[in-house]
Amino acid sequence: MTAWQVEPSHQWPQFDVDLTDVSITADRYLSAEFFASEWEGMWTKVWLLMGRAAQMPEPGDYQAEEIGPESVIMVRQQSGEIRSFYNVCQHRGSRLTFAEEGSVSRFVCPYHSWEYETDGSLVKVQDVEDFAEDPCATKRLVEIRTEVFAGFVWINMNPEAETLQEFLGPLWNEWAAYEPDDWPRVTALTARVDCNWKIIQDNFCESYHLPSVHPQLMESHEESYRYSDFQMSQQGHNRMIMPGATPSITQYGESPPLPEVLQERLRRWDLDPADFVDDPLAARRAIQQQMRALGPERGHAHYDNLHDLQLTDSHHYNLFPNCSVTFAADGVLLQRMRPHATDPQKCLFDHWYYGFTPASEKGVLDVATNIRIDGAGGPGGEVEHEVFDFGDRSMGLIPDQDLSIATGQQLGMRSRGFTEPVLAGQEDRVAWFHKKIDITINQAKSNRASKNNRAIRSEN
Repeated sequence: MTAWQVEPSHQWPQFDVDLTDVSITADRYLSAEFFASEWEGMWTKVWLLMGRAAQMPEPGDYQAEEIGPESVIMVRQQSGEIRSFYNVCQHRGSRLTFAEEGSVSRFVCPYHSWEYETDGSLVKVQDVEDFAEDPCATKRLVEIRTEVFAGFVWINMNPEAETLQEFLGPLWNEWAAYEPDDWPRVTALTARVDCNWKIIQDNFCESYHLPSVHPQLMESHEESYRYSDFQMSQQGHNRMIMPGATPSITQYGESPPLPEVLQERLRRWDLDPADFVDDPLAARRAIQQQMRALGPERGHAHYDNLHDLQLTDSHHYNLFPNCSVTFAADGVLLQRMRPHATDPQKCLFDHWYYGFTPASEKGVLDVATNIRIDGAGGPGGEVEHEVFDFGDRSMGLIPDQDLSIATGQQLGMRSRGFTEPVLAGQEDRVAWFHKKIDITINQAKSNRASKNNRAIRSEN
């Protein structure tokens, strides 16, 4: 078995889908009509990854996040659970809070001072005697279905949707094994980008672009995964395993050099790089064995839950519809695309990294993402969230490379000279992503039609 083949015990269930009928026309990235269909038929029907539970440790702690035209408040309850509500007062429609996070005993509307408990109940109305009836008896914040998994808060605006576990499918057990619930956020960057959100997710659904856009990855990752070892799930998610701790045979041949990034990884696990100069391809397995032997005693107890491939290899997931999530043994890179409230040719791009490092290992470099973890594991040590226009500052080499391509592609989508792409086999994940969008939108239309028909029958 070569270094880049996925072992049978780590394969996903077989899933076959016909992709010959997929049409990805430019209007999907430009049209206000398609933008509206996506919102009503997909965004409001699926589970969305939102806030982080560890950033709301105490009752009354909350986060507010925007997704398209909506703003959602997630708040820790006295019971310890997290509940979510639309960020809108039931009086005249004002937003309740414009803060990204905070802590409250009650939410007080800034317009007319209506007061809501953190459970959404309306408890105080200014000049209550002036109303025909007390609004507190009939009004409350509108709640959104909420679950917490892998440390993240997930919402679904569809009260009839499947459970989160059903939605995640094969991702559920794989993500849970890392035990990432308390990993702190050590990178928190959000860029306003001049492109449709799908252009960025398309990019993350294929690795055909890696040799051209990210040539530096060849030093630490074998490239043959471009043609194999990616899998698709019925739920719309994809997984690609990028074999790490191994230089590229595809690039360098059967006798590749031992790059510095791999030497650093060997030294981290008390292995002498000199022992692998003549056989760099043996380093990956040696690191896996050393992580098994030394990891738990160094504070990495979750290693016992992980497959060998999860110890050394980057597991890249396309979470349907709008996240790229890359797990390493001690960190997870979350890249999330959020649609603009009104403009289909703009989006928000979140580049967030959560990392675990025992106190004895401060300053360790995560070679999967080239991010150095300087804080100890557990809650706290959160970095400030920065929001800016793309281009005003660097987000890091790899995201800068990706977004530069994305903004240029959006310009090309406007041209009369382009109609739709021609996809290679290794771009099947792009086709499946778009087909799943259409399936979700069409299912929502069908459900609406069925409800309307039932309503008409009941009236008759």
